[in-house]
Amino acid sequence: MSASELESIDPCTGETVWRGAAGNVDAAVASARAALPDWAAAGLDARIAQARSFQEVVRDQADQFAALIATETGKPLWETKTEVASVIAKVDISITAQAERAGSRSGEVAGVRQALRHKPHGVMGVLGPYNFPAHLPNGHIVPALLAGNTIVFKPSELTPAVGEFMAQCWTTAGLPDGVINVVQGAGDTGRALAGHDGLDGLLFTGSATTGAHLARQFAETPWKMLALEMGGNNPLIVWDVDDAALDAAAALVVQSAYLSAGQRCTCARRLVVKDGAWEPLIDRVTGLIDRIIVGAPFDQPQPFMGPVIDNRAADALQAGFAGLASRGGDVIRMLARRDMTKPLLSPGLIDVTDVADRPDSEMFGPVLQMIRVPDFDAALAEANNTRFGLSAGLIGGDAALYDRFWQASRAGVVNWNRPTNGAASNAPFGGIGLSGNHRPSAYYAADYVAWPVASLEADAIEGSIATGLRA
Repeated sequence: MSASELESIDPCTGETVWRGAAGNVDAAVASARAALPDWAAAGLDARIAQARSFQEVVRDQADQFAALIATETGKPLWETKTEVASVIAKVDISITAQAERAGSRSGEVAGVRQALRHKPHGVMGVLGPYNFPAHLPNGHIVPALLAGNTIVFKPSELTPAVGEFMAQCWTTAGLPDGVINVVQGAGDTGRALAGHDGLDGLLFTGSATTGAHLARQFAETPWKMLALEMGGNNPLIVWDVDDAALDAAAALVVQSAYLSAGQRCTCARRLVVKDGAWEPLIDRVTGLIDRIIVGAPFDQPQPFMGPVIDNRAADALQAGFAGLASRGGDVIRMLARRDMTKPLLSPGLIDVTDVADRPDSEMFGPVLQMIRVPDFDAALAEANNTRFGLSAGLIGGDAALYDRFWQASRAGVVNWNRPTNGAASNAPFGGIGLSGNHRPSAYYAADYVAWPVASLEADAIEGSIATGLRA
């Protein structure tokens, strides 16, 4: 395979899923630019009809779509079916959000007609992640198309087949040529797209490291839109849980930490518990960990979680886990790998209370770090002891304690007695700090795919100067 060729691998079998050449960024941007005038002028009703046609195509091909996502990412089929369902649901949600947040308004101010309308930015780049290779880029693409933008979409180099399939669904739905352009490639292709003079904005989902590079790059072009949706070092506090609720609390902890093999940006990374009162909870958590089925996406019975995306990611996670253990971490459940040729990891749990200078980084996989604290003030301090600010959760306590937690939390998603990775698509989604740049996605994506134009308008010419003129 030449340097210009790409290949995606089934993480469970090692077999090739997709192979192809890296795309031409210049050609993709030129195609999007050429299609922009007609698409922007088509009108909102026509663009809504096109989105609904895409929705029906995806619905018709849902089983094939889910199977492809499962094959290329290794996620269980039950989970990839929910991802395809989210792609379908995004259309209706985006239509509602567009009307509410970016629709036209009119009124009157001092006898003058006032109007508010929105215009598309133009050609928008979309950089997609591998963990939700359909749902997350789709969360940018649908609102951007409704607003009248055209798209250059670079899927993750680890999931090119899913990106290509989703774009083909738009083509099957009758989207005009050039409105969506897929450009496959690795990091160099992403950098070329982000820095292209013909781009009017970039919508990114991925790591904080890449997002920080993009923020520096776009500092030179403040007139271009940049929406960054990044990860988190997310805290989950468990506090004052009755014995009768410990099993349910443990289930929420396991869901928060290990859903999608820990490859959700909202997964809990740090479990904060009360020193001296944590053992009953952890007994139940480890009981669930020991029962978790880790396997391939089409296995029966269905696994709770599949592999991480590839062996490189698995190697990095194991090295990070070993590093915590070597610096004083107490391993409760080892991050184990039964076959070193495959990235299938069992859930890891480690007490890092006595680890000095714990790294404030996102371990993007099935690793949960437990931290014991003496009181709730210390729990709040530990929860906020991060440069990230995506998701935070509290399990237990009463409404007053939750209100205290909510007020103190520095996160864009704050949940009570629910998993940290529970988020509604009809609400804004995003974080602060290293988790984002105040451009929340999901329902608020309508805000960053169009720009508002405020107008004062009159049908007749009326003007006079009453003050400051010589007779």
